Amino acid sequence: MSSEARLYTFSTETRDKLRKFRLGTSRAKDAQAVIYEIDKKTLEIRPVDDDVYSNLDDLAEELPDHAPRFILLSYPLTLESGRLSVPYVMLYYLPITCNAEVKMLYAGAKELMRNTAEVNRIIEIDSAEDVGSIEEKLQEA
Repeated sequence: MSSEARLYTFSTETRDKLRKFRLGTSRAKDAQAVIYEIDKKTLEIRPVDDDVYSNLDDLAEELPDHAPRFILLSYPLTLESGRLSVPYVMLYYLPITCNAEVKMLYAGAKELMRNTAEVNRIIEIDSAEDVGSIEEKLQEA
């Protein structure tokens, strides 16, 4: 067991939500995203709320100015070949304005979150405005 797995925790309910979201979004017609946070007292990684965002502007508005978040995103897009692809990625939202302690907290949990959520790719963003240009980043892959 890695040191991250001993330090950070996921409730059974959160693990079930992660799995259900991953499986449920693979054939989605619209973008779908959920925001996760780390409880500073218990070090539990959990959803911020029960909302699933299909509008990236709404998602961007929900992101705090001074606190990191993990965002799981399933984003259908048409590749240059004309084929439909639904990448499942994690956005690692790390605003420049958050303090070093919180940055370290999230940096330590990043790989554990990636592995538990079973995402292939992490895209780092440092402002809510970056959410609007996520399609370009996904096309680059």
